[in-house]
Amino acid sequence: MAGGYDDRDGKIWMDGRLVPWRDANVHILTHAMHYASSVFEGERCYNGTIFESRKHSERLLASGAAIDMPIPYTVDEIEAAKYQVLEAMGLTDAYVRAVAWRGAGEDMGVASQRNPVRLAVAAWEWGAYYGDAKMKGAKLDISKWKRPSPETIPSHAKAAGLYMICTMSKHAAEAKGCSDAMMFDYRGYVAEATGANMFFVKNGEVHTPDPDCFLNGITRQTVIGMLRDKQIKVHERHIMPEELESFEQCWLTGTAAEVTPVGQIGDYSFEVGALTRDIAQSYEKLVRS
Repeated sequence: MAGGYDDRDGKIWMDGRLVPWRDANVHILTHAMHYASSVFEGERCYNGTIFESRKHSERLLASGAAIDMPIPYTVDEIEAAKYQVLEAMGLTDAYVRAVAWRGAGEDMGVASQRNPVRLAVAAWEWGAYYGDAKMKGAKLDISKWKRPSPETIPSHAKAAGLYMICTMSKHAAEAKGCSDAMMFDYRGYVAEATGANMFFVKNGEVHTPDPDCFLNGITRQTVIGMLRDKQIKVHERHIMPEELESFEQCWLTGTAAEVTPVGQIGDYSFEVGALTRDIAQSYEKLVRS
């Protein structure tokens, strides 16, 4: 599928029905456009099955509740919508985006209780998020922006507004020839990339930041389970910046990223080692099983 995301053939599920792709529009005074009242999910479909689909739908509803925006659909209804879109698009391998937002209505200020909560689902073909980094390892910048304290934002919601500093960080990284950026949290601990969780390897054991102020990704949880099934010790803990020098391998996890090795973060280099390759291959096998 080529062209801008607003100018394509196909169907998008919107508020209970399929509409032509180019007609899936909202009013300029949609509340979400002005006040970021939106939550979303990114999912991948492999061989006709969306990996961990219900977990994504459940998290969408939880994210809506976290930002005081109850979504008027059940998990079963969201599941049906996703597969209806895939069928309409004729896709068996695809990226699926479900998004809920406060639309235009009687309120046009910070408060929006009287505005309807809307839901849409789209699907399209999408290859490797980091391109050829899956083979040679991604190059990451170190962002100047930090993940905020959970006292300031609903950090465990997959909410659109929380990605503003991620977009800024990724733009700055791309300007330096990097694929992405690593972010620290408000305390100075290693946190995550702009849209993916992080794992490090040292002496055959795996270390990953404690997700106490950022999203505990579904792919992250899957990979931790895989590692433990392989009898590999996993340390979920706070990681200091100076520890980066001692790690031998690094990889990213996320629905879009899947399992992507990292070759460089700032001035720190990592090998695309055997454990990284094994986990990437095991994950690929799992999602297509």
